[in-house]
Amino acid sequence: MVRSIVKDVFFLGQKSELATNEDIAVVDDLLDTLKANAEHCVGLAANMIGIKKRIIVYRVGMIGLPMINPVLTKKSKPYETEEGCLSLTGIRKTTRYDIIEVEYLDRNFKRQRQTFSSWTAQIIQHEIDHCDGIVI
Repeated sequence: MVRSIVKDVFFLGQKSELATNEDIAVVDDLLDTLKANAEHCVGLAANMIGIKKRIIVYRVGMIGLPMINPVLTKKSKPYETEEGCLSLTGIRKTTRYDIIEVEYLDRNFKRQRQTFSSWTAQIIQHEIDHCDGIVI
């Protein structure tokens, strides 16, 4: 189901809770909402659709991919950049890392560890920040 985007900074500033297999419908709602906003959105976190669970989705091309309970385990090559957010107006400066390693559960709740770089790494960091209550 396509959900409305939350713009309440107080809500977005709260840390998300760990997701369980009972939250699998949230993954589908995030993917549907990401697809509906494809013209101006490359990633979403569950709190952006009003659900305080540690679930994100991001796009690679036109394919939406989920991460459940993602955690950054390594990061290197910091750089300064500017980002926008579907939940906020305007662009803000932030520091990101060009190479990251993330541990997460896939859609089947199977543990994964993967390295990402460049634009994909930046998207994932932005969405993990949302899970941590960090609003840029």
